[in-house]
Amino acid sequence: MTFPKSVRLVEVGPRDGLQNEPEPIATATKLELIDRLAAAGVRYIEATSFVSPRWVPQMADHCEVMQNLSRRDGVTYAALAPNLRGLQAALTCGVEEIALFAAASETFSQKNINCSVAESLERFTPVLKRAQSAGVRVRGYVSCVLGCPYEGEIAPAKVAEVSKALHDMGCYEVSLGDTIGTGTPLKAKRMLEAVAREIPMDKLAAHFHDTYGQALANLYAVLEEGIAVVDSSVAGLGGCPYAKGASGNVASEDVVYMLNGLGIETGIDLEALAETGTWITRAIGRPNRSKVGVALNSR
Repeated sequence: MTFPKSVRLVEVGPRDGLQNEPEPIATATKLELIDRLAAAGVRYIEATSFVSPRWVPQMADHCEVMQNLSRRDGVTYAALAPNLRGLQAALTCGVEEIALFAAASETFSQKNINCSVAESLERFTPVLKRAQSAGVRVRGYVSCVLGCPYEGEIAPAKVAEVSKALHDMGCYEVSLGDTIGTGTPLKAKRMLEAVAREIPMDKLAAHFHDTYGQALANLYAVLEEGIAVVDSSVAGLGGCPYAKGASGNVASEDVVYMLNGLGIETGIDLEALAETGTWITRAIGRPNRSKVGVALNSR
């Protein structure tokens, strides 16, 4: 058993965590959240999403967020930009890195973005070309890697196929998303084994939701296999609008606590991170889904 010496945490709370909140959140609150996360030592923050405000009204202030960040040295402020129009807007607002997403499930792809998996990958080709010409790095997401709300089980070979396509197109890293949180440790290992036959392990990340309470166990399983990048959301904010009952991403505080216990470096101040989780959940009137955050806050 060999764990990585250090893990890079990709904090998705400001984007994935807030995007489905029904009440508008002030831009100043979003900016403060991002700054608090960076102050706690988080070095990669997904700040916003350049998608149509009609579909995701919460992210309508994407340009204001990107242009008013208190940028800190050594911190990457990324944004979701899943199509050419989104990328153009992101470039105008000074984005240095973007993410785009495909699904390992045909039905999920159709319901989510109204096209097949193959069509979604085709649409990404001009986005990647334009991003590369602008010197902007692109990170890829694959949804439903351990299960789909419509199709149920997803074959690891399908996950590997979609991941390889994103990698071959030029995504420097591919994040494997258990969108509905139904995965278990053995399934996670088998899925990762299939993907790692196609893509080097150091180009992969884990993005696990905690719907069934398995996210930490699943992360432990893939850390054993060599994963060294983990996506998480402060206070466990967020969910999936296409998966009923799907709770948020795994909480960043819980991940850091586990990594600390394994002697794996993150460079993150857990106390400051937990304070941030307490602050943002109070600010938006949401329960804190981080067990570690709640425990530290109640001392």
